[in-house]
Amino acid sequence: MKVLITGVAGFIGFHLASQLLEAGHQVYGIDNLNDYYDVKLKYARLAQIAYHPQFTFQPLDLSDRALTAQLFSRHSFEGVVHLAAQAGVRYSINNPHAYVDSNLVGFMNILEGCRHSKIQHLVYASSSSVYGANTKVPFAVSDLVDQPISLYAATKKANELMAHSYSHLYNIPTTGLRFFTVYGPWGRPDMAYFKFVDAIAKSKPIDVYNFGKMQRDFTYIDDIVEGVVRVLENPPNTQAAPYKIYNIGHNNPVELLTFIEVIEQAMGKRAIKNLLPMQMGDVPATYADIDDLMQDIGFKPKTSLQEGIDRFVKWYSRYYANGVQTVQMAQKTSFVARI
Repeated sequence: MKVLITGVAGFIGFHLASQLLEAGHQVYGIDNLNDYYDVKLKYARLAQIAYHPQFTFQPLDLSDRALTAQLFSRHSFEGVVHLAAQAGVRYSINNPHAYVDSNLVGFMNILEGCRHSKIQHLVYASSSSVYGANTKVPFAVSDLVDQPISLYAATKKANELMAHSYSHLYNIPTTGLRFFTVYGPWGRPDMAYFKFVDAIAKSKPIDVYNFGKMQRDFTYIDDIVEGVVRVLENPPNTQAAPYKIYNIGHNNPVELLTFIEVIEQAMGKRAIKNLLPMQMGDVPATYADIDDLMQDIGFKPKTSLQEGIDRFVKWYSRYYANGVQTVQMAQKTSFVARI
């Protein structure tokens, strides 16, 4: 299969590309390599897969309609996994236009590319953030999600609606995946678990919001990638519109203070906690109902929190122990499209 992965230098995109390449697929990856977080980390991820014979990388901003159309016209992709997006709940409060350009305009251009290229299956990243102010748990895909409490969440819900219209109008198989708090090696530095480990390693205090009275359905990256691959291989075939939405979460919410204890155990070091009230745009709990995913795809995430955190802490130690060497190697690598 020839698969287009957008956001390939991102956390999930990099791991997915690695898995598909290992399985023998051809991967064409694009990314705009923006500076929302340390670009060196993005280049370091790409350096791991850049010279695989089945991998091609092209720097591209999906908000550019002409270049995105050109990408689809030049290549015959069988599947598309759209992961590129402006991430972050709180960042959307201060930089709303970045979310419109990337998450709305960019997604529109992807839909148009899929429409004109007869793509066999479009899988795209949604988010558990779409559940917004919902109080019923666990969150089920059948729940109403009309109360987003951040612009980021609103753009992700808009993506689901846009995908449904294209599935209905043009018979494009589309599947949206609502990811629940993804963590693991090569993760995003803006995520709480990364910040916690980094601060503890440097003997700095960690900010614990809502005084620790929060729950998250932490989902390990390998489980996320396995779920994406299985979904990609099983396009929906419903009659009205070939369209599906799934939650991908561990189905086991963890208290934030318990989560911090697991990190402390993995690092062998106590955290200095700075207890703070809830942040704007945040929610007290996330909890994935994955019944549909298990029924249709036969998959349930299985990596324990202790195992996942241990792996992340070991990666963090290795990356920052050899970080200068890794980054220098990545910076010397020329990432251009092999067209």
